[in-house]
Amino acid sequence: MSTSTPTRTGTASRAWHACLAVLVGAALVVQVVLLVRAGTDVNPGAASADAGTGTALVRLFSYFTIQSNVLVLAAAASLTLRPDRDGPAWRVLRLDALLGITITGVVYATVLGPGLQHSGVDWWVNAAVHYVSPVASVLGWLLFGPRPRLDRRTLVLAFAWPLAWVAWTFAHGAATGWYPYPFLDASAIGVPAALAGTGAVLVAGVVLAGVLRLLDTRLPRSPGR
Repeated sequence: MSTSTPTRTGTASRAWHACLAVLVGAALVVQVVLLVRAGTDVNPGAASADAGTGTALVRLFSYFTIQSNVLVLAAAASLTLRPDRDGPAWRVLRLDALLGITITGVVYATVLGPGLQHSGVDWWVNAAVHYVSPVASVLGWLLFGPRPRLDRRTLVLAFAWPLAWVAWTFAHGAATGWYPYPFLDASAIGVPAALAGTGAVLVAGVVLAGVLRLLDTRLPRSPGR
C-alpha cells in the first residue's frame, strides 16, 4: 500500500470526525442553553426547569441520549487529533460511544420519536442528537475505523457504563419519582415491566457488541497497522 493512501484516509477521517465533534458539541451546548433560559428540553422525558436549574441539569445529563452524545463528542474529538488512536481506555470509550449512540438512534426512531413534534432550534437539536449523530458515528466507524480495536476485554469493560447508568436511573427515580424514559418509569408501569424493558435493551446491547466485534475483525484494517 502506498504511503499516500494512509495519508488520504487519515485526512478524511480527521475531517469527518471534526465535523461530527462540532455538530454534537454545538447541539449539546444549545440544549443546555435552552434548558437554562427557557426550560426547553428536546428529550422525551422532559427534564424541565420547573424544579430549579440544578435539578433540570441533573435530569438532562441523566438521559442515555445525552451521555451517549457526550461519549461520541469525546471519541470524535480524539480521532480528529489522531485518526489511528488506540489504548485500552480509549477502546472502551470508542465502543461505549458506538453502542450508546446506536441504541439511542434505534430506540428513538422506533419507540420514543414517533408522534413527537419539534420546531425551530428544538428541531435542529433533536435531529442532531437523535438522528445525525447515530448515523454519522456508525458510518464514520465503518469508513475509517480505526480497526482492529474491539478485543474481548474491551467488550466486557464497555458494559460498566450502561450498568452504572441503569443503577443510577432506578436509584434516582426511586428517590425523586422522575425517570428519563416512559419504558423505565417504575412508578407508572411497575418495577417488573421497567426491569423487563431495561433487560431487553441490555440484551440488544450485547448482541450489538457482538456484531461490532465481528465487523471489527472482518472489515479491512486501518491503513498503517
